[in-house]
Amino acid sequence: MAKLVVFGGTGYAGTKVVAEARDRGHEVLAIARNAEGEGTRAGSLYDEAFLAEVAKGADVLVIAVQGQSGLLEAVPSIAQVAKDNGARIGVVGGAGSLYVTEGGPRLIDTPEFPDEYKGEAGAHVEVLEAFRALPEDVEWFYLSPAPEFGAWTEGGRIGDFRLGSDVILNDENGRSKISGADYAIAFVDEIDKPEHRRQRFCVAY
Repeated sequence: MAKLVVFGGTGYAGTKVVAEARDRGHEVLAIARNAEGEGTRAGSLYDEAFLAEVAKGADVLVIAVQGQSGLLEAVPSIAQVAKDNGARIGVVGGAGSLYVTEGGPRLIDTPEFPDEYKGEAGAHVEVLEAFRALPEDVEWFYLSPAPEFGAWTEGGRIGDFRLGSDVILNDENGRSKISGADYAIAFVDEIDKPEHRRQRFCVAY
């Protein structure tokens, strides 16, 4: 089993990933600014000394924090710590950078994209590009959820979904959705059986 350190481990997506990984028998340390309880620890991804400390012996560093929290600036230090420990980085990504159609615009660039989400979505666009620019010896993956994802549209655990690459996966009604529990299944599947080395991929029903 792997050792995971999950930054943002008490947030929406982080909580789901932590639960799924623990259910599979992985050793998981959840990190949050205000963490309490067994298997959790208070701390910040942006404290380089703390990052280096908790990453010791880790197999995967899971990044489940908001893009606007300063994540872009932290990518180099995260990459260095992961490389130093032989760890892989798994990023809970955003949907805004997904393309609406093959060769079409990104979701964030469409007129329908809500203005109130553009700051966070734009930040994650830059984060993805920063990971893509990292040296080949830094291992990472970035999983974008379907656009309909979050506590506002929570669904149950189905265990049946589709994986894609850079283009949004829509259902027969033109919607693209994934529950938190099923997102976590796809995320931990990638940890258990890596198939997307240094790639962004997406998940939806």
